[in-house]
Amino acid sequence: MSKFRLAHLGLLAALLGATIAPVFVGASTAYAAETTLRPELGKPLQGAIDDIKKGKYKEALGKVHEAEAVGGTRTPYENYMVEFIRASAAQGAGENELAAKSFEAVISSGYLTGAAQTKMILTLGELHYRASEYPKAIVWLTRYLSEGGDDPNVRSLLINAYYGNNEFARAGKEVSAQIQADEKAGRTPSDQQLQMLASCAIKLNDKAGYVAAVEKMVTYHPKKELWQDLLNKLENKQGFNDSRLGLDVFRIRMAVGAVTTSNDYMNMAELAIQAGYPTEAKKVIDAAFKSGAFGAGTEAARQKRLQDLAVKKEAEDQKTLAQTEAEVAKGKDGTGLVNLGYDFITMGQFDKGIALMEQGIEKGDLKHPDDAKLHLGMAYLQADKKAKALQMFKTVQGNDGTLELAHFWMILANHPVN
Repeated sequence: MSKFRLAHLGLLAALLGATIAPVFVGASTAYAAETTLRPELGKPLQGAIDDIKKGKYKEALGKVHEAEAVGGTRTPYENYMVEFIRASAAQGAGENELAAKSFEAVISSGYLTGAAQTKMILTLGELHYRASEYPKAIVWLTRYLSEGGDDPNVRSLLINAYYGNNEFARAGKEVSAQIQADEKAGRTPSDQQLQMLASCAIKLNDKAGYVAAVEKMVTYHPKKELWQDLLNKLENKQGFNDSRLGLDVFRIRMAVGAVTTSNDYMNMAELAIQAGYPTEAKKVIDAAFKSGAFGAGTEAARQKRLQDLAVKKEAEDQKTLAQTEAEVAKGKDGTGLVNLGYDFITMGQFDKGIALMEQGIEKGDLKHPDDAKLHLGMAYLQADKKAKALQMFKTVQGNDGTLELAHFWMILANHPVN
């Protein structure tokens, strides 16, 4: 034989996945007559293939080097086979830079077409990504997608490459599109996607974007730590009325299990007493003692005094409920009715409390109408009237923090923290 035909297609296919077989089946017609190797070059290449099968990648690279040392001008096909086998050996040996260089030569050869080429383009993109060569990874991963590659993981890899290349706006745009597509299809966006979105917002100093990302996190993967972060951001937002809405922030914290320290319980109970809700304060204090946050240490005496005060205030409140109801009914505005109604809600008297709150809102002339609607929505939610609660929350429009609080309650209603 004057030529050595490398005819072990089955071996190559098994060795290198399904990549090599289509090389011949789908080869460009311009090279169809060149699919032969000289024996003196084919023999070491066959030896390299055998070494690759055994996992002897360094030895395989040595045999490829032997093939390269063969004299005479190599044909395009011989160059193609040298690079192809070297790419596989180098990749197995962990020499990614060499593998990438050979893969590029294989792709440029014209011998690969269709799915075989697309697969190799992906391999090249992954090699560059693992080597932290993000600009090159972006080029090849983008080409993979443009040529019809359908591996669902590639777009996420491309997003990570953009991020690694400090293209945070592009990464954020791409991951946002992914999330929107998942939402449209009824799929739950992954925690990794949402973390990437939040991280891009941080890198871009996009505070609104970060809050929006965390809102999606607590929607799809609710955790009390995320809620704590979200509520901290709200309290630090310019224009937030902490003196009036501090108790409402604590109420959401309590609902998601983020009230855990003795200071948290102490502050929430004190705010509830100041707001005129001693029963709520007593429930908070009882929860503190049950959790072990109250009852020990240097603050134990103060905590006991606060408990005694809440009990005393609750008893006084109970004695004057009828008188208070008569007085607020005569009031010029509905504020008293709303506040008294929520007092009944804290006692578990939902029908009574909701009726009074609805009357107060209908009466109008409220100093803080958005507060009233926010609290009525919370009352509906506690009374297991979720549809009404969501409808009421949607009407809250205050720019002092009430709008965000209503939105947070809507999220929590639909996606409770386990």
